[in-house]
This record gives sequence, structure tokens and C-alpha cells, in this order.
Amino acid sequence: MRRQNDYEKVGKVICVGRNYTEHIKELGNETPKQPLIFLKPDSAIVNSGSKVTIPSFSENCHHEVEIALVISHKCKSLELAEVPEYLLGIGIAVDLTLRDVQKRAKERGLPWAIAKGFDGACPISEIVPIENIDLENIDFNLKVNGEERQNGNSKFMIWDCLALVKYASEMFTLNRGDVILTGTPKGVSQILKGDFVQAEIPGVVELDFSLDSQGINLLVHKV
Repeated sequence: MRRQNDYEKVGKVICVGRNYTEHIKELGNETPKQPLIFLKPDSAIVNSGSKVTIPSFSENCHHEVEIALVISHKCKSLELAEVPEYLLGIGIAVDLTLRDVQKRAKERGLPWAIAKGFDGACPISEIVPIENIDLENIDFNLKVNGEERQNGNSKFMIWDCLALVKYASEMFTLNRGDVILTGTPKGVSQILKGDFVQAEIPGVVELDFSLDSQGINLLVHKV
């Protein structure tokens, strides 16, 4: 994972599902009473210049753009006021989801880790400091072939960024390099071979990648 002019070793990737009401509605899901947590392995993270093959057993890969938070040092059971001290930085990420694989697993009452955790399932931008960033008012978006598909703002989260980190620290010991994905707004949809995907926090970070028959070619930029 790239951080300014250096690289940061990735730990676990903690993902939050159903954190935007409109996204819950578009997938016909129920609103959870507490954050819905699932994990991606560190092998899901990909950076600039990487390629990843979408598994051959899926024909329906979806994009889900998300704000990413990265932990700075080991912590457990944080108080809300302590959370900013443990944030290394912020980025933009895309939670790639094999929707058909996930659907089949759900129908059988089985885990759907493969649908979210395959190699390269989490393209992520450079990580930048959170100074001067209002975590409760972050615009972010995703475009496919120049057409906007997702547009969100962190103020519409059900659980805000700090609350999510606090909750994650209650469930797990957090270590430096752990990534927390904070949920996706409405507009998730399929991406196909040849598509060019752009995601950004305007004026902060950008992530670009394209799909081809060999996999995903990634270019990561900082504005």
C-alpha cells in the first residue's frame, strides 16, 4: 500500500457493509442494528501497476467505491475521542464484489468470503494524512468510462468514520497498516472487460484502473 513517498505494509482489511441507506434499499437488504463487518485478506489489496485476474467462476463483478481509513499503531477498545490519534491516513478504495458468487452463497446460507476476498479485490489509492479533512463531510465518487455511477458523502453514513473505527477496535485488536473500508453509497453495478474506472476524493486522492482479459491494470495518483 502506497503512502506518499513510501510503502506501508497492509494488515487485515476490515469492511463495513450496509452503511448508506440508499445502498441498502437498492440491494433490498435490511438495515442492520450495528455495523455489519466482514474481512478481506491482505492479498486483496493492489496498488499502482498491479494486475489481477477476475476469477473465471464469476460473470458479474461489481464496483463499490469506499472511503478507506488506515490505522497508525496497535490499539484495542478505543474511546471515541481517542480514534483520531490512531489514524495514519485516508484513501479511496473499490470493494470489488463477485455478485453472482455472493448471491449463490447467501442462498445456501454459506459464507461469501470468496466473493469479496479474491486476489486484487481491493484496489486502493495512495494513503494521505487526515489533517484538514473533515471526516464527516467527504465527497467521493466513481466513474466508469467517464460516466458517473456512484457519488457519495460521508455525512450520509449511518455510522460515521470515527464510530466505525471505535467499533472495529472493540471487535478486533487493530494494528498498524490495518485498513477499514467504511461502506459504499448507491449506484453499485457491473464492470466489464475494457471498462475504465476512476474513483476519487476530489482534491485529495484518485484511483484509476481498467479491466481487460488479463485482469485489472492499476494506476494510482495523488492530486
